[in-house]
Amino acid sequence: MLDSSIHPRRIAMISLHTSPLEQPGSGDAGGMNVYIRHLALALAKDGAIVDVYTRSATGSRATPMAPGVTCHEVACGPQGKLTKEELSNHLDECAQAIESYAATLDPYDVIHSHYWMSGMVGLALRSSWAIPLVHTMHTMGKVKKLSAKTDESGARIAGEMLICAQADRLTANTPAEVLELIDLYGAPAMKIDVVAPGVDLEVFHPQVCKGRTSEPNSLRVVFAGRIQKLKGPQILVQALGILAREHPDLDVKLSVIGARSGAKELNLQKLVEAEAVEHLVRFSLPMPAGHLARAFRGADVVAVPSYSESFGLVALEAQACGTPVLAHKVGGLPYAVQDGVTGILIEGTAPESWAQALARLAEDADLRRTLGEQAATFAAAQGWEQSARTSMASYRQALHVSSRVSGVGLS
Repeated sequence: MLDSSIHPRRIAMISLHTSPLEQPGSGDAGGMNVYIRHLALALAKDGAIVDVYTRSATGSRATPMAPGVTCHEVACGPQGKLTKEELSNHLDECAQAIESYAATLDPYDVIHSHYWMSGMVGLALRSSWAIPLVHTMHTMGKVKKLSAKTDESGARIAGEMLICAQADRLTANTPAEVLELIDLYGAPAMKIDVVAPGVDLEVFHPQVCKGRTSEPNSLRVVFAGRIQKLKGPQILVQALGILAREHPDLDVKLSVIGARSGAKELNLQKLVEAEAVEHLVRFSLPMPAGHLARAFRGADVVAVPSYSESFGLVALEAQACGTPVLAHKVGGLPYAVQDGVTGILIEGTAPESWAQALARLAEDADLRRTLGEQAATFAAAQGWEQSARTSMASYRQALHVSSRVSGVGLS
């Protein structure tokens, strides 16, 4: 039985390659940034002190984010911006830099690392600080290789295997991710906790009355995320091309909110031109949460066509705004979207299937309205407070059962 007196007060979060201060939708910033930021804020509201550590490309600095939450940007490795692949070669230096930086601060009770590189640094700090490590994968190399056919480094997969074996606790977004950790990485089921992401209900909420009423046979679609093949915006552009050619009576328009990220093999603007849908697609740069919420409220549907998605925070944020979601039935999205209740899940990524679903929604305003109302009700119960409570329970369990493992290396 868990000792109720064990209650971690000081938490060191590690988000090495991307900062919670960055704008989601650009560079490597995405749902993980939102997750870390809001989890830290919710934990602090419950009395915890949270220090988030991230790599700085220039000099070390501390930025208060809210009472009880500070982001520490620590200079480590060579100066300047590094890709994730380049950063993975400097994990020892990053662990040493964080340890040196934190030496003047009060000791921590638990480490919570995010993504595999942070987990490797977390293992080293766990050994040095003699406190437990809780790790959240967010995405996994083996899963991406299977679902999105991506090339993932051997170092990443080996690191993820080591983290699964040696971290004190693992947190997963969904029961599906629990099975992936067990089946693909051999993680012991008894040390995995489900911590579902939440949504900022103060920002993402429905309007009392929507200002725009859709015309018959019209549909306004929003895609929000990094512009890369993994996120699937090309599927929507191809589907739009199919609709323009085969259903010219339908007025379907797409708004793409985001910036190019990672590998540059996807030129979405060029694809828009090839499909001859320039007049139907609008591009916008990543925007603050309040502006994104207004974009969601102004949409008829938000599309999430990702090839791989551990959860899909955009889907939950859209539903909180009272807007239904059209999503790929993969990863955590079947948990974030209730098929036929708060949105529609699509099997596969064939543009023809997505065109068919978009046409159905364009032709049925009543369906959109019903899905949107049910989406708002569903998301209203998914605040970050619940995520903080389940995370804290995982921390307490880690403190209760942690074994002190020494001599963990990063090579």
